[in-house]
Amino acid sequence: MEINTERLLIVPCTLENYYKLSNQYDTGPHIEMYLEQLKRDSSVEGWGVWFVILRENNQVIGDIGFKGKPNDQKTVEIGYGIIPTAQNQGFATEAVQGLIDWAFSSGQVEKVIAECLEDNVASIRVLEKVRMERTSAKGEMLYWELEKPFK
Repeated sequence: MEINTERLLIVPCTLENYYKLSNQYDTGPHIEMYLEQLKRDSSVEGWGVWFVILRENNQVIGDIGFKGKPNDQKTVEIGYGIIPTAQNQGFATEAVQGLIDWAFSSGQVEKVIAECLEDNVASIRVLEKVRMERTSAKGEMLYWELEKPFK
């Protein structure tokens, strides 16, 4: 399982990929928590963390993923982060679009949601570029959603 975009290869975080790629990427606690969950329930693979790899040099430039499997309303929440040296080059937008397309093509997702801080201009730009609509704000958080297009 992998997602190929114009400039990126996006692979799910598995124990094998983690050990292969973590030496070139500063993984956060969310990745270790996801790996523990994956050990207990293999059905979460694909619905957690994915590594974002730049094709031109095979380097991990970030991670992206869902905060769990689709719920009863066929909704998943997406999150992402790109290392500072790879920001402002469209990689986050490309990765987010790739993962959204994958989710919608799975047959298990009808809506993707996201949240970001109101002062996170870069993240707001990414969410707007992938056609997510801002649905609400609460405190400093903005909430977004994108429904699966009819075909």
